[in-house]
Amino acid sequence: MEHVHTTSDIRRERNCNVDEDRSEPTETLDKMVEDHSLARQIAEILDECGLSHAVHTRKLKELIAIRSSAPTDCFFPSFVRALRPLFDLSRRTPSSERAVRFVAAFAARRDGKNNHGTDAFLEELLRFLLIGTKAAQRAARFRSCHIILEIIMRLPDDTEVSDEVWDEVIENMKHRLEDKVPTIRGFAVCALSRFAIDAENSNIVELFLKNLSQEQNPDVRKMIVLSLPPSIATSYSVVESTLDVSEAVRKAAYFVLGSKFPLQSLSIKLRTAVLQRGLSDRSPPVMKECIKMLKEQWFGKCCNQDPLALLRFLDVETYESVGEAVMDVLLKDGMVHVKEGQTIRQYLSKSDGSEGNCTSVIQLLEAEAALYWRKLCRHLQNEAQVKGSDAANTTGTEAVVYASEASEKNDLLETVLPETISDYVDLVRAHLLAGSAYRFVSRQLLLLGAMLDFSDSTNRKIASSFVQELLLRPIEFDLDDNGNKIVMGDGVSLGGDRYWARAVAELARRVYAAAGEFEASVTSVLKELLQPCRERTADFTQWMHCLAVAALLLENIRSLRDLYGKAIEPTELLHSLLIPGAKQAHLDLQRAATRCLCLFGLLEWRPSGDIVKQLRLLFTDGPALVSVMSCKALVDLITWHGPEVVDRAINLDPEHSVSDATKLGSPGSLNLEHNASTGVINLLYAAMEKDISPSTNQNEEDESLHSVLGEGFAKLLLWSEKYPSIPICYHHLLLRRLISLYFSDETKEMHRLTQCLSVFFEHYPVLLPKHKGCVSRAFVPVMRSMWPGVYGNPGGSPPSVFKRRKLAVQASRFMLQMMQMPMLSKEFEDEHSSDKSPRSSSLSSSSKLELDCGEDGLAIRIAAEVTNYTEKKTSAAKSYLAALCRIAVLIQFRSEEQEAIKCMRGLIHGMISAVSTDKELVRELNLMAARLRSLDLQPDQELPHDLASAIFEKLGLDGNLRFDPSAMPPVTPQPFSARAAPVRRRVRREPSDNDDDDDDVEDAAAATFHVPFTPSVVNSRSQRASKTAAMSRMTAKTKFEFSEDDDDDDDDDGDSSDLTSEGDSDEDDYGVAE
Repeated sequence: MEHVHTTSDIRRERNCNVDEDRSEPTETLDKMVEDHSLARQIAEILDECGLSHAVHTRKLKELIAIRSSAPTDCFFPSFVRALRPLFDLSRRTPSSERAVRFVAAFAARRDGKNNHGTDAFLEELLRFLLIGTKAAQRAARFRSCHIILEIIMRLPDDTEVSDEVWDEVIENMKHRLEDKVPTIRGFAVCALSRFAIDAENSNIVELFLKNLSQEQNPDVRKMIVLSLPPSIATSYSVVESTLDVSEAVRKAAYFVLGSKFPLQSLSIKLRTAVLQRGLSDRSPPVMKECIKMLKEQWFGKCCNQDPLALLRFLDVETYESVGEAVMDVLLKDGMVHVKEGQTIRQYLSKSDGSEGNCTSVIQLLEAEAALYWRKLCRHLQNEAQVKGSDAANTTGTEAVVYASEASEKNDLLETVLPETISDYVDLVRAHLLAGSAYRFVSRQLLLLGAMLDFSDSTNRKIASSFVQELLLRPIEFDLDDNGNKIVMGDGVSLGGDRYWARAVAELARRVYAAAGEFEASVTSVLKELLQPCRERTADFTQWMHCLAVAALLLENIRSLRDLYGKAIEPTELLHSLLIPGAKQAHLDLQRAATRCLCLFGLLEWRPSGDIVKQLRLLFTDGPALVSVMSCKALVDLITWHGPEVVDRAINLDPEHSVSDATKLGSPGSLNLEHNASTGVINLLYAAMEKDISPSTNQNEEDESLHSVLGEGFAKLLLWSEKYPSIPICYHHLLLRRLISLYFSDETKEMHRLTQCLSVFFEHYPVLLPKHKGCVSRAFVPVMRSMWPGVYGNPGGSPPSVFKRRKLAVQASRFMLQMMQMPMLSKEFEDEHSSDKSPRSSSLSSSSKLELDCGEDGLAIRIAAEVTNYTEKKTSAAKSYLAALCRIAVLIQFRSEEQEAIKCMRGLIHGMISAVSTDKELVRELNLMAARLRSLDLQPDQELPHDLASAIFEKLGLDGNLRFDPSAMPPVTPQPFSARAAPVRRRVRREPSDNDDDDDDVEDAAAATFHVPFTPSVVNSRSQRASKTAAMSRMTAKTKFEFSEDDDDDDDDDGDSSDLTSEGDSDEDDYGVAE
């Protein structure tokens, strides 16, 4: 208890003062005794209130009575004297929290008999606390802001406080938003939140929005989000907070959206973004909060539990997946109920004509209604199937109950669906004839047809005729100003839309359920469409329609054997349609034919030579869009069949086509005449080595050639065990290019590629030991290719050089991190060890790696690059070598690799000579040499040259390295001066989990990595220096006073709070006065 000793302290102080001031007048002595007695009473009340909340009401009345009876000029000084010990504690203990709440309640309490005196006391207390918020001590600022926050939260609206005091409070809290302690920043946000609603304080909201984008502590970001008032300006920031990395911030954002922002106040784009992110969030609490917002606020209050009204707010035509997710949530929770008379049949009605004839009237559906009925019918069908399955798997009464429930679901489904197949066909046909505006509704109705019963022959005949009509439906096009046809849609799928093609295929599969019936029906349609193409009378739209039907057929069969004996067999389909279509001049026609060639090749047991030759031709000589499509096709064929099978299809010897990694295609050799004997891997690699042209980024990310190649090669490397025909010497070359693309500014807009590579790099080095060997072997080539000004790389302006060096350093650290990741393979788990900690498993895994797959081999490769650098030592070269050395000193050697340790000791002298001008780096290399000597079991024994040559050969290094085992560096580095170099002091903020130190780069581009000092080689400071430092710390501790010039005495470590962990004192190291 922080107040327990207050009474005794005051008594001792009183006794001392009485003894010292016996000569003073009696009135002064009596006043002092009265002040101390009053302070003692207040301290006792605070002590009791710190023990329990139960006494707060009673003690509040006692303290109000004491204030009423005490003289006006005596109560406040005594109150402050009793309150002062609370400011010496920066920890949020339960007792201090209760005391703070009591003080805030007392300050905010209005005394009906003396409101003027109460308001005066409040103003005086606030002025006193404002002085504390400016103090240098963290504990003082922390407690002052805490009490001010509690007072503001409890203050009634009718409290009369001068505008001058409130303005000072607001300005002071604004300054506290920049405090180094996250907890204090959080208190300031909560305090300002009550004033942010006023229109006069609009600058507070602007300050919140500014700090929200810059704040690194997640708890403070959460408080800012909860404090934002509802407005157009804040809605975007709250929605963006749903993408925050912190789970608590995302959850708070959904709470704010549900409680402060009505559905109508958000735009359609923001509504759908909120639901799409929340319903697919990886955190269950966040998803639960989003569902709560959806059901209770948006669906319940804003839409009166009407699902159609909710779907109208979401624009389901544009955001269909969001509408489906919303319907799934509502149907799962049983919040959607079919009202009596609401069925699809209500859109099919009979009306009497003027002459008494009965005519059929079809009412067109809205997009929301079409999606609603499709999802509802699918849900009813699934529920009926589940209950029926449960009834079949159980017996007795339970089976009867399940069967009854299944029967109810089926009966409800029958009443909702159209009465006959003819009615269903008429309904869909009416929407098709209504034009493109009802295309979405037509597709939803096609998907609804999969739930109908086509077992009756008459119904199946009607549906079959309708499916034939859908397949023969001509492709839609428009005419430009010159009368040229412009195809509508993507140009490769039936109907110009892949979703439409899937809906037609699903309905066709449902209608033609018998074995071979689907293939026979579609091939008959395809033969009819192919006739004008054979007669050379078809235009490009007819060609594209024919290819779209062929693609639908190839996508929905399991093997080409299913086409034997049908209207069109595989060989005829390939040579009469696919290859002739790929040779057409029209761009969209070539893309559609290329896609069909890929589908055909995937269905073959082995790809035919005609397909591979045509795809290679389109890849090398075709337009950009066709080249991308053919690249996708080649990558898919390689992944499915293997590169050696693809090469054999055109009579290429796999061993000859990939015999030597040095014979990989060059970036400028993409010409079929010169690459007829080049393997497909070489051909694709040559394309990936090409520079990314500006026109490449103009296309969508999934249409980028480098994006397709990067994703394809990432798959091949990740599944390298399934492709043994790709030599291991190729792996590091492919990996080098992937790393270069990942850290290139030219690919920052290729979001699909960067997302794919981020997942790839996370899993690749931990699967197999040889993957780490590839990373080690690719390290130096990556650095050579990325560092400006070396090995023929262009330089550039200083900002450009700085940026490229920064990226290169980031890439080097990234590769080192991959080398240090523990293995996940079972063969590297230590079955005999009971220690299952990640650290022990990591060490166990790394200790069993071969030399060329471990960090030791990487260090030797780096040392060989530094010592054998023969080019001119320019500034770029010096910075390049220094960057390599700074990575080398971070590598940890294994004690069992004695030959590698001795080899590194023989190379490190050359490294020191190469960077001799950098004294700090030389010192770190000397420390590394000392560590290597301590790991060497026989430090005086040199490594024979034949063993060194064997290590170099195993690592693929040049045998003529500058290896001198006799030129070992000294055991300990040269002694340094005990005086520390002057260091510029900086104000630092509290550390947080989200701090990112990747922006530190080598040389001008980065801060130096500091290796921990080794006790055996670091000079200890003198006793005189140690004593001086200790005395300085002791004399720096002063008693707490509320003054802006106070020295810092906050030495509490590990302070924590409910808002966030404060960590160590932020003034102990810097002593910054506010």
